[in-house]
Amino acid sequence: PIRVKSVRALDVYRLWVRFTNDRVKIFDCKPLLAYPVYAPLEDQALFAQVYVDYGVVVWLDGEVDIAPERLYEQGCDSTATA
Repeated sequence: PIRVKSVRALDVYRLWVRFTNDRVKIFDCKPLLAYPVYAPLEDQALFAQVYVDYGVVVWLDGEVDIAPERLYEQGCDSTATA
């Protein structure tokens, strides 16, 4: 199963995500903000507190998460290795 190795918050509610297969993708979280579970992430300071917990991207001690499969399938390939 695909898992997230590292993540960074970027501008405009985007995430830079490196997966366990070393592929890097950019995921746009903006469409998710329409769902109540993701509403807290509209706070840019909170959005920036993203981290990886057991291969999953999370916020708020795991209260909010995004499945690694979704990030992988819906993310755009990135050539950036930052």
